[in-house]
Amino acid sequence: MLTVDMKDRIDQILMKYGNNPSSIITMLQEIQGVYRYLPEEALDYVAASMDMSASRIFGIATFYENFSLKPKGKFIIKICDGTACHVRKSIPILNTLYKELSLNSEMHTTEDLMFTVETVSCLGACGLAPVITVNDKVYGKMTPESTVELLNTLREEA
Repeated sequence: MLTVDMKDRIDQILMKYGNNPSSIITMLQEIQGVYRYLPEEALDYVAASMDMSASRIFGIATFYENFSLKPKGKFIIKICDGTACHVRKSIPILNTLYKELSLNSEMHTTEDLMFTVETVSCLGACGLAPVITVNDKVYGKMTPESTVELLNTLREEA
């Protein structure tokens, strides 16, 4: 259900770009920046406000990999499983993340919306393998033990 606050925030974003259809990707990025995902009711509202079909808006939101239709955590942890990281044991780090956060390959976000774990093909920091990022901050030469320490630090920050 679209709340008054959500409607007001989306209206501000739409007005900022003058409801210009050529700015739809930027608008969706800003909406996702506010909510950490694209709520279905927000997409429906954008479609109606811009006189576009909902299927067109959903098509854009699902075409681009950086958009998410599912809620994500405050801390988005990306673990690299590219060749260098895989060879240097990224899987035990992934397993540690899953165990510590009670997640698995089907469930990527904690119930409290504090953490999301995503596996990516490459983070571009092969010399620091194995690598993870937390909200785009790079942590290299990770081990299962350093991963637990990092999670504890993030929990304290929250």
